[in-house]
Amino acid sequence: MNKIKIGMIGLDTSHVPAFAELLTDTNHTYHVPGAEVVVAYPGGSEDFELSIGRVAGYTETMKDKYGVQIVDSVEQVAELSDAILLESVDGRVHREQFAKIAPYGKPVFIDKPFTLSSSDASEMFKLAREHNVPLMSASALRYAEGLTEVLATGDKGAIIGMDVYGPMAIQPTQPGLFWYGIHTVEMLFTALGTGCKSVTVTTNEDHDLAVGVWSDGRIGTLRGNRKGNNQFGALVHREQDTQFVDVYTHPKPYYASMLEKIMGMFTTGVPAIDPKETEQIIRFIEAANESRETGKTVLL
Repeated sequence: MNKIKIGMIGLDTSHVPAFAELLTDTNHTYHVPGAEVVVAYPGGSEDFELSIGRVAGYTETMKDKYGVQIVDSVEQVAELSDAILLESVDGRVHREQFAKIAPYGKPVFIDKPFTLSSSDASEMFKLAREHNVPLMSASALRYAEGLTEVLATGDKGAIIGMDVYGPMAIQPTQPGLFWYGIHTVEMLFTALGTGCKSVTVTTNEDHDLAVGVWSDGRIGTLRGNRKGNNQFGALVHREQDTQFVDVYTHPKPYYASMLEKIMGMFTTGVPAIDPKETEQIIRFIEAANESRETGKTVLL
């Protein structure tokens, strides 16, 4: 079978060489077969050092190590590929970049954060429907093997709640929970699903605590740390037990598990995540950020 030709947009995140290695190195323990990265547009946001400061190095790696053709526009990427990894680390540019490539009808994965507003998220999925584009976005933590294994054990009854924690650095260009908080938000929604109706956040210089209430009465909490513990983890509460989620227990990288799901969409045209869930995740973060500022409960 012919390999899927993948194009990359945005060479400013560690996922760029990580994905290329998994797709290319057949000796890698977690090699993902069936595709290769053939073309890329470097991108980069001038006012965001964690973006623009990485572009030159990753562009050189992709060109010299993996033989990837570097082009001058996102449209060229869409023309020369079968499927697209939109990796730009700056969520502010995703809507504009996606609007330019959607008319080509190629399946697209957009790395986190999908976008920085619920209105943009809604418009992007509308564009995807108009152009029949399979589209998904995710944090790799959603696919951590430790979380997947806990959620697969249903012998202790239904999930009645979840407490999740992780680092939550603040990045002004990706406000509030959009930068690192999105990882824990995705873990929360992976377990509890859609249906969150409100969120209340308590915040100070060192910590954030978000409490989400679901329409069926379940409660999910999210602790974001800027002091002390810098690891991810969770407690999944079931009717008959509480299970600890150790996302470090399995040697398989989160992004390898995520890439398998992405390849599934590239192959079948069916996204692994319901667009409604992604839209609600963005709205949850938007509401949580509002609550961070006001201290009040915000309805989704």
